[in-house]
Amino acid sequence: MKSILKPLLMIAAMAMGMTAAGTLPALALVELNVNKGNVEPLPIAITDFQGGDALGAQISEIVTADLKRSGLFAPIDKSAFIEKISNPDAAPRFDDWKVINAQALVTGSVGKEADGRIRAQYRLWDTFAGQQMSGEQFFANDANTRRVAHIIADAIYERLTGEKGYFDTRVVFIDESGAKNARKKRLAIMDQDGANIRYLSDGKSIVLTPRFSPNRQEITYMSYESGQPRVYLLQIETGQRELVGNFPGMTFAPRFSPDGQKVIMSLLRDDGNSNIFAMDLRSRSTTRLTNSTAIDTSPSYSPDGSKVVFTSDRGGRAQIYVMGADGSGQNRISFGDGVYSTPVWSPRGDLIAFTKQTGGEFQIGVMKTDGSGERILSSGFQQEGPTWAPNGRVLMFFRDSAGGPKLVSVDLTGRNEQSIPTANFASDPAWSPLLE
Repeated sequence: MKSILKPLLMIAAMAMGMTAAGTLPALALVELNVNKGNVEPLPIAITDFQGGDALGAQISEIVTADLKRSGLFAPIDKSAFIEKISNPDAAPRFDDWKVINAQALVTGSVGKEADGRIRAQYRLWDTFAGQQMSGEQFFANDANTRRVAHIIADAIYERLTGEKGYFDTRVVFIDESGAKNARKKRLAIMDQDGANIRYLSDGKSIVLTPRFSPNRQEITYMSYESGQPRVYLLQIETGQRELVGNFPGMTFAPRFSPDGQKVIMSLLRDDGNSNIFAMDLRSRSTTRLTNSTAIDTSPSYSPDGSKVVFTSDRGGRAQIYVMGADGSGQNRISFGDGVYSTPVWSPRGDLIAFTKQTGGEFQIGVMKTDGSGERILSSGFQQEGPTWAPNGRVLMFFRDSAGGPKLVSVDLTGRNEQSIPTANFASDPAWSPLLE
């Protein structure tokens, strides 16, 4: 597997079986139904991983934090544990865990290999069935122990919910520091939980709207270093960058196509109107997709690349429209009160997230791809810019408060809102695909 930050020496071993207990059929213990508006978190006990001095406890803490933030799991306080796990490879005393209502139990160990690599393994138990559900082991260098913990959390999440996790991911964003009237804005990248922040630009020029490529190694963003906004591509590993194109006028809101071969963006002409264009990154040829006298902007591809969602004020105020990837069949899908902006298609293909300004407040919401079923997940002062977790279950956005913007996440029920810690103010988040 490769990291977008540095190569990761990691091997997922064969699933670890367990004597006569075997493994359970692949049935989820947590039912995900966002239409209910609430999900009852699953009580789960996560023990400190044995060995490795403080490293075992650190991995356990990261796994616990990941699962708790998802809103689907309720980790049980370790002070309530009755059994002290001394051998994570042996079957636990299930009655001791049932009595504290731990419906699932995680045990594990960590150690050093002769070549210096870290070996971490876990086992997931169904305490009421009295059986092991899954077990794997991983190898990594010292710099990637946090990533091992995220991968373990993803494996547990998938086994218990039946859906892919999103913990082994990164977020690229704009780090903002300094006085409000003289903000220094830098491209930055971090783990989805706010750890391991790394800066990708020096802050000498204003940068905006970074977006990931599907290949996870490249981002597109806007920079004002030439005096006007220009779209650039940046290789995250090498720092190499290139100008996408020297377009007349101003360019805005670039995003990759799902196959990574195109960038779609809006271009502002001298007449004051902006239209949507797609550029083939191989040939550098540009195709115009809209041709209106209005402001068409914020395009985002559907996950299969066949359609594009965007905003346009051609109807008098900004609303959400959908069209074919070639610009055909342009159709308005939002009809609510207020002004809509920053639409982005879910990676699952079933929903479109958006920002809505109405009644003096900003709202983050979702709607079906035909515009029906609009639901508001979060309301507040000056919040915008939703981005999807790769499993399509969580959104991240930024909200102005206490002097500057901060990152916030919310799940599709709207009941699990979380602040994302950053050293400085932060805006314009973009979630990576799952790492490989």
